[in-house]
Amino acid sequence: MEKEKKVVLAFSGGLDTSYCVKYLTNEKNLEVYSAIANTGGFSQEELQEVEKNAYALGVKKHVAIDITDLYYNNCIRYMVYGNILKNNTYPLSVSSERIFQALATVKYAREIGAQYIAHGSTGAGNDQVRFDLTFQILAPELKIITPIRDKVLSREEEIEYLKKEGVQRDWTKMAYSINKGLWGTSVGGKETLTSHLPLPGSAYPSQRQKTDGERMELEFIKGELVGVNGKNFTNKVDAIRAVEAIGSAFAIGRDIHVGDTIIGIKGRVGFEASAPILIMKAHHLLEKHTLTKWQMYWKEQLANWYGMLLHEALYLEPVMRDIEKFLESTQTNVTGKVFIHLHPYHFMLEGIESAHDLMKSGFGDYGEVNKAWSGDDVKGFTTILGNSLKIFNHVNKGQLDIV
Repeated sequence: MEKEKKVVLAFSGGLDTSYCVKYLTNEKNLEVYSAIANTGGFSQEELQEVEKNAYALGVKKHVAIDITDLYYNNCIRYMVYGNILKNNTYPLSVSSERIFQALATVKYAREIGAQYIAHGSTGAGNDQVRFDLTFQILAPELKIITPIRDKVLSREEEIEYLKKEGVQRDWTKMAYSINKGLWGTSVGGKETLTSHLPLPGSAYPSQRQKTDGERMELEFIKGELVGVNGKNFTNKVDAIRAVEAIGSAFAIGRDIHVGDTIIGIKGRVGFEASAPILIMKAHHLLEKHTLTKWQMYWKEQLANWYGMLLHEALYLEPVMRDIEKFLESTQTNVTGKVFIHLHPYHFMLEGIESAHDLMKSGFGDYGEVNKAWSGDDVKGFTTILGNSLKIFNHVNKGQLDIV
């Protein structure tokens, strides 16, 4: 490879991508252009630190690309509409943001006329597929380089290589792989490579600060979070950050996800996601009050597919746009306030207020009083409801006996 050849590296500043800078420079003789696509997980100070480290490693140029609003508008809001939790646990924190980081990296590579594009994913995870597939579809002319995957490197080997290259870092902080984004932070380490060891509390970036319980009020308009504890937000991203700041002080949203990877093996990863868990659980409760039975049913079916396809790197599949239209349509009446009681490590949903609350129809009070029908109406309804079973039991005597 010639020296003037450019490679754009999807850069996070962590161990893997730090190794990639040195490898691409020394072993591949390439000019490295590092690009960090910020999905909302980095502060300005953190971005400055990443830039400083990138230039210290020897990159030709480093850029930070802010895609937070794009990520929210094109993905997060649909995950909220669908109450999407992978295996009823994981809010797709990393799964969802990787596609958008890949899209931003492709765009930048084309802008500077790069011939190569690189990422630091290993050969045993999901991210390699998410980056590769997006690169292949949108930029087939770019050659993909994946040093960590191709060389089958352990974290210890990467650290040793960087030490030999004179890179000075606090290597103890790199014992855990931390991927921080607006929609949660994943945490991987030696414990998550086992099936039985929990992550130590110190492994989570946010530490518990509060012990006394307190109440939280979240306000939604057409399914989108617009208010937190009486404060209104025009910027939905700021509303998410406000919930995260409050919830993380209680260490709410910590868990370990176990699931099937795209490549077919089981995977285990820790995460903290105060805002996603609180927002989606509150949103789901509001939907229970404001949507019909069949809206809830079909939304759950399609949302499950949306989350699965998103996780499996198929965000660009056109059916995803179709599902998004359906999910958005269901949110017309999902407007109101949700009340939550926060405690260290857990929370309780207390109730809702909404002008669209179907419990307040005046037709009846469940288990108490019927107002819009009579007892005779129910008798007739039950008679018709049971017709098919009565016919079956009449024709096939004894088959319905269970005692």
